[in-house]
Amino acid sequence: MEALDEAILKFGPPKIFNTDQGSQFTGFKWIDTLSKAKIKTSMDGKGRFMDNIFIERLWRSLKYESVYLHAWEGGREAKAGIGKWIEF
Repeated sequence: MEALDEAILKFGPPKIFNTDQGSQFTGFKWIDTLSKAKIKTSMDGKGRFMDNIFIERLWRSLKYESVYLHAWEGGREAKAGIGKWIEF
């Protein structure tokens, strides 16, 4: 809730806030905060497991096929290595 409040204060309210169906995004305080800020909510898939599966699979593949296999020295090496994997 603190992060949501801070984001709205710092960047202003978006027109639409798209989330998954997790309990933190369907809780009263979360929905009430969005409603009071006149932010529409979008929860694609109505609770289906497929809502987030594609991005989760992307991150899992990236971690297991690249990140966990390398001991990069710093941010520049990591950025280059991840960039190569994404391009691949």
